[in-house]
Amino acid sequence: MLSDDIQVRLHGVTRIYPAVEGGKAVHALGPLDLELREGEFFSVVGPSGCGKSTLLDVVAGLASPSSGSVTFEGRPVAGEVPDGIGVVFQEDASFPWLSSYDNAAFALRRAGLPEAEIRERVEHTLSFMGLLPFADAYPAQLSGGMRQRVCIARTLVTRPRLLLLDEPFGALDQQTRLLMGDELLALWRETGATVLLITHSLDEAALLSDRVGVMSARPGVFIDRVETGWARERDSRIVAEPAFGRVSGRIWEGLRDQSIKALESAR
Repeated sequence: MLSDDIQVRLHGVTRIYPAVEGGKAVHALGPLDLELREGEFFSVVGPSGCGKSTLLDVVAGLASPSSGSVTFEGRPVAGEVPDGIGVVFQEDASFPWLSSYDNAAFALRRAGLPEAEIRERVEHTLSFMGLLPFADAYPAQLSGGMRQRVCIARTLVTRPRLLLLDEPFGALDQQTRLLMGDELLALWRETGATVLLITHSLDEAALLSDRVGVMSARPGVFIDRVETGWARERDSRIVAEPAFGRVSGRIWEGLRDQSIKALESAR
């Protein structure tokens, strides 16, 4: 692997939350190392409370590591989300008082882009996400899956080179999650962005990813990194292939004992 293929690098990263009201400090994460190759799809799975979302926050610049370093395209990440990084969270973050079009245009208008460029970007993204017929609809008029597409579209119009996703489909049923996964793979191929996905779903991680990082119980560190070997043109039909079961089994093999450990520590 050539060093200039590495877009994101974490070295010796830890995150410790200080004690609150006489309690103990919480060692949430690390120390861990991680390198993300430019254009790859990397998912993270792990037991509840292992620091998956904390990891995403550190990569995004939304939280500072207690020790270690984080770089994006060779520049330190510290204190704010760098240009070129887009973040989508599990919660429906669409603005209920704005239409799908105006939700998608929000960040571009704040950045002061010309209206003609905003229109071109928004219409292209809404069309790609299957939302153009609903450009004038408000979130209350859309299904949960469509509202999440609006949130993703609002991030995509900024043309991020690194897309960070924190359980974006967690509130959806399994069938809808599979179909949304197909859409996510299509936009990943379309944009060429690097994707870091946090998910509780082993099947989702196995389907979508080039590599899957398996985390331990808290403090979270990587105990396995699974190369899936999928072709870039994959979609949800691979769940019926024998190789899919082998990949999912490998992920669960590493995760099972850690999940038991996390449950026992919570009792």
